[in-house]
Amino acid sequence: MKQIWVAVGVIHDPQLGYFICRRAAHQHQGGKWEFPGGKVEAGETVQQALQRELQEEIGISVQAAEPLLVIEHAYSDKAVKLDVWLVTVFGGTAQSLEGLENRWVALDELGQLDFPVANLPIIEALKARAGN
Repeated sequence: MKQIWVAVGVIHDPQLGYFICRRAAHQHQGGKWEFPGGKVEAGETVQQALQRELQEEIGISVQAAEPLLVIEHAYSDKAVKLDVWLVTVFGGTAQSLEGLENRWVALDELGQLDFPVANLPIIEALKARAGN
């Protein structure tokens, strides 16, 4: 099974929390919440993919980001490598440009929402960083 390399942005604003979007029903893991991002294209670095995907999907430009973790997960029908970055400074206003449901949530609310299994280590890493 070919692995898909994905740049994932965990957008954090100290006043608003974490920005998440609900996956479209027709997508893999449709209807579940996710952190925005997308495939790393041939010839791109993960940072370039992160910048491009977040601009296209939610209309922000990344100004400061640091690597959070890398997750490799195999679903029954797809294998993913999630290259996850914590975005702490950005330009623009985060909003779904693809018409998907989106919202800002507090750290403790993340664990109560339905995320794809591959995303659960992201929430654990965020809790660990916050000392929870």
